[in-house]
Amino acid sequence: MNKNMIKLAIVILAALVAVILLFVGLRNIKIDDFHPAAVIFVIDSSASNQQKLDEQKNFVSQACKRLDPEDQVKIIRVSEDAYLIYEGSALSSRNIRKSMEAFTQYDESEWGTAYGVGVNKAIAYATSMNEEGYTPAIVVVGDLENEGKKDKQIDWNDLPKKIKTLKTNIPKFAMMFVYAHPQKLDMVKTKLNPVLGESNLIVSTEENLDKSLSRFLKAIER
Repeated sequence: MNKNMIKLAIVILAALVAVILLFVGLRNIKIDDFHPAAVIFVIDSSASNQQKLDEQKNFVSQACKRLDPEDQVKIIRVSEDAYLIYEGSALSSRNIRKSMEAFTQYDESEWGTAYGVGVNKAIAYATSMNEEGYTPAIVVVGDLENEGKKDKQIDWNDLPKKIKTLKTNIPKFAMMFVYAHPQKLDMVKTKLNPVLGESNLIVSTEENLDKSLSRFLKAIER
């Protein structure tokens, strides 16, 4: 009888120890603090950028495929003016492609590149998406050439101030500039690197896109 009692006590004690260890282990497990991303693409469909446009649309499509199913995408088309041509799931590949094909066609009646308008719209969307619980990022796709009306172009003295304000409210905010000439990209780094830092500002010519896209995805925790 005593032996049975001792065995029972040992079993109960072992079970109690196992429960305690399990409880402690569960308490120490860190649950990922997942935040859906909102990636806002600004794509240039102006005359000066037509030669590389098909390749750039493929880049946008591929970038979207590497995002999370819960992530959202907005695409702003830039030419003489800038306006939204797609918003929705990052993985709606067919709709993303159809929207770009339909609204980035060359229009000979348009002249100029309203990058300033497009980037300002992207900043406004980044702010609103952050308020909805998303971590926003902006990707500018195009040659960054200044054409057309000056008031529609990027003010490179004013943009860093706007990005600094955005970064203050959204510490994880990131930007990417791709397909521009190295001279243009160097200017982007000079103006925005002091605000965004190396990790959250990625620039790339077409020759280094794969590695640069991986860096961008890491910056937005994807």
